[in-house]
Amino acid sequence: MKLLVCISKTPETTAKIAFSDDKTAFIKDGVQFIMNPYDEWYALVRALELKEANGGTVTVLNVGPSSNDIIIRKGLALGADDAVRIDTDPQSAYYTAAQIAEYAKENGYDIILFGKETIDYNGSEVGAMVAEMLNLPFASYVSKLEMTDDKAIVSRDIEGGVEVSEITGAFVLSAAKGLAEQRIANMKGIMMSKRKPLKVVPPSDVENPVSVTGYSLPQGKLGVKMLDPENMDELVRLLHEEAKVI
Repeated sequence: MKLLVCISKTPETTAKIAFSDDKTAFIKDGVQFIMNPYDEWYALVRALELKEANGGTVTVLNVGPSSNDIIIRKGLALGADDAVRIDTDPQSAYYTAAQIAEYAKENGYDIILFGKETIDYNGSEVGAMVAEMLNLPFASYVSKLEMTDDKAIVSRDIEGGVEVSEITGAFVLSAAKGLAEQRIANMKGIMMSKRKPLKVVPPSDVENPVSVTGYSLPQGKLGVKMLDPENMDELVRLLHEEAKVI
């Protein structure tokens, strides 16, 4: 079984966010970067569990510059067999997906795993795009994955219950909470990661149809208004005129 886990580099959740160049560029100075938690904790760990149970290989793939190598090495330390970095800036979700799809098409994987989203953009776009480009089934927000013979049994949490599907053949999934339990790399894994192959490949000739026109920070938190519990008319007025929820 050949498993491909696509990983992203994201700012640490407590990082201070600011923009430059007329709010079109993210200021990276002083920002601590990590592997996207959904990619690491769920997609990668479940892939490693499948390899341990069924045999095969796990490859981690990242689209990005050489500064991402430290994040990729963490994937190797956790247990991936090898790694690939497509040497280009991930300019947009479409561009990133196209780069991944072109590489996957040439190398033939049984399962391609993504985290359900990145914690910086929260777009949930790349996995679905890759599945479409490869003409493969796609299962999103997967919370359980079991392999039986030549079929994958996939469970997804939906409103009011759980949806269970069977998939035959190669497919793409995005991993949600519950798919696996977080692992921590041990010293042996960290040392061995330095000897595992990290292959750098040039990007495919893909046109990027998206350009950033600007970023904006979310509105700051407003102060709390205290109301007399007997003054329901004022509460209704504020909910209607200011909060605009009724």
